[in-house]
Amino acid sequence: MSSSAAAPRLEDAANDTLTALPGVRVGHWSDPLARTGCTVVLLPDAGAITSGLALGAAPGSRESALLAPEKSVAFAHALLLTGGSAFGLAAAEGVMRLLEARGIGHPTPAGPVPIVPAAVLFDLMVGDARVRPGEREGAAAVEAASAAPVAMGAVGVGTGATVGKLVGGFEAAAPSGLGSLVRRVHGASIGALAVSNASGDLFDPADGALVAGSGHNGDPERVSALLEMPTLGNTTLVVVVTDAPLTKVEAYALAQAAHIGIARVTRPSHTVQDGDTAFVSSTATGPRVGLAALGVAVQEVVAGALLRGARAVRVA
Repeated sequence: MSSSAAAPRLEDAANDTLTALPGVRVGHWSDPLARTGCTVVLLPDAGAITSGLALGAAPGSRESALLAPEKSVAFAHALLLTGGSAFGLAAAEGVMRLLEARGIGHPTPAGPVPIVPAAVLFDLMVGDARVRPGEREGAAAVEAASAAPVAMGAVGVGTGATVGKLVGGFEAAAPSGLGSLVRRVHGASIGALAVSNASGDLFDPADGALVAGSGHNGDPERVSALLEMPTLGNTTLVVVVTDAPLTKVEAYALAQAAHIGIARVTRPSHTVQDGDTAFVSSTATGPRVGLAALGVAVQEVVAGALLRGARAVRVA
């Protein structure tokens, strides 16, 4: 897509989801009966500069240490968001297997090694806990990946996502879902794919309206009185991709901005029961943009993607 001033804004285009970025494809595997699933973001075959950050106290992840700015491998080839709690990390094996078969991965003398950071959410309490995404399901998500507009709502990793559990536990949970949004900033594209499985509720910062949840999680007095209720692992997961060139350190800085986007719409966010995690990748095919402008845009697209996912479930 042209970066000239005459180019259409992505939010007005037919596809205003993450796959509007050239070279990015998204695929889902969903089990609506068991209420679980996984979503893969395929990056350009050569890989993309990637970093990430987990600020929630209860994350479940794979290849997270590699994402630190000082680590030597800078490129990822795919990103996986999955249900099934820690069991769901097995789906990354299926993603790796198919990418290896396609000759995609970090080059080594023994052949390519695909780098596939992954993060999980806890959906075992809302469906059939015996069903979790595994190697076969991860491979199915890769096979389904395309550049079509991202399907949103109760699909992929969003199939069993719920919010509003901090007060009342899973009995009070409301469905959430997977959302995606892309915007333009100074000629560059920046997009997010995000799913909220938070303990808290989702609110629209524009007017303070409750979008998903019980409405009680924003009441500090009630929350303080009931915080001892057993709420098992929850989390918000975010993938941000931009075509603006980034260093790994800059991608890490934008991962911090992604967490601000989570906090803008989630009340409360980043609790000790959440595993909030954000990945940021750069395809480096667009114009260079100042980090400050990108940081603001990241906050906007992450917040918007989370609300979109919850609204998609509500109108389904």
